[in-house]
Amino acid sequence: MTLSSNLSLYIHIPWCIKKCPYCDFNSHGLDRAKSNTDFPEQNYVQRLLQDLKYDLEYFNLKKSQRKIHSIFFGGGTPSLFSAQAIGDILEGVAKQISFTDDCEITLEANPGTFESDKFIGFKAAGVNRLSIGIQSFNEQHLKRLGRIHDSGEASKAIQMAFDAGFENVNCDLMYALPEQTIEQAISDVRKALQFPINHLSHYQLTLEPNTLFAKFPPPLPDDDIAWQMQEECQQEISDNGFEQYEVSAYSKPNQRSRHNLNYWRFGDYLGIGAGAHGKITISDGQILRTAKPRHPNQYLSNELGSSFINTKSVAESEIAFEYFLNRLRLYEGFSLDEFSRLTGLSHADIQPYLDKAVTNQWLIQDKQQLKTTELGQRFMNDLQALFLAD
Repeated sequence: MTLSSNLSLYIHIPWCIKKCPYCDFNSHGLDRAKSNTDFPEQNYVQRLLQDLKYDLEYFNLKKSQRKIHSIFFGGGTPSLFSAQAIGDILEGVAKQISFTDDCEITLEANPGTFESDKFIGFKAAGVNRLSIGIQSFNEQHLKRLGRIHDSGEASKAIQMAFDAGFENVNCDLMYALPEQTIEQAISDVRKALQFPINHLSHYQLTLEPNTLFAKFPPPLPDDDIAWQMQEECQQEISDNGFEQYEVSAYSKPNQRSRHNLNYWRFGDYLGIGAGAHGKITISDGQILRTAKPRHPNQYLSNELGSSFINTKSVAESEIAFEYFLNRLRLYEGFSLDEFSRLTGLSHADIQPYLDKAVTNQWLIQDKQQLKTTELGQRFMNDLQALFLAD
């Protein structure tokens, strides 16, 4: 097994103004009766940097000479933090581990949680990519989704990003929303593409366990309508010069998300922050999954040590499934040599499952290269399940 040269860093900011009814991420709504900044920002910044220091020592990464090639601030709502706090985090990280010269640094932002000066501050702090959670431009759908912004604020947020000097901007949109029509889904895409964004995340609303929508399901479009929405929106996105490189990700040429590509290519990443997850391949070939305490209070108060980081070695019988759970989402395909290099497994062990996928027309194989077909993308869950351990 060869270690991936790429190493990413995920930084989780767990607070948001209001928990959305569809959200299953580790996010914690603030008390609306209090200030929107009523969270322990400075204490959290300090703990993040302590968390990173512990990870680097625990996995002996300082001696590995590996550099961070992408950083992603996710949440929650990272744009609730001050630009000063984001700058302090990035400065503190840089003191502990080197960045590549072209390190991609993304911060998620939601309309209604910032002002123009804050965007300028984020850029000055070192953030070079913004991911804006629009979800929809339709007032009715925004209300059904529990979003705190309206359509005007959504458009204003995108424009403010460019006014602040950002050139690398992603917008998140959802489709198959409660009582949404195909025309409304296409309208959302068209409004987003009126701006000079270079990346679009376009994904279907699903009812995740332990969410309010799962407990009280809203009326969603049926599967056939959702599929038609996807196809017609994909065509609109393609007509505007975007290429689809992953199930729900589209970019202008050479503008793919470097951080997300590292996930999907089975790369290594550290995860710091409340509930953050990571994946690290260590020198003996073990693949480790990590998780930090979920609740912010526990994350801030628990003593750093072996009990602070939940570490699990991925069993050999599960590695192939984990690889394909990520890798098959990419349209670029993969090679059998890459599979063996990143997993330490022989591709002969998975050939019977690959043969079945080819027979089902879910994959096409050309010698060492394999690629998911359009049918395979539609039956992605069945395709990935082929590699589950017996």
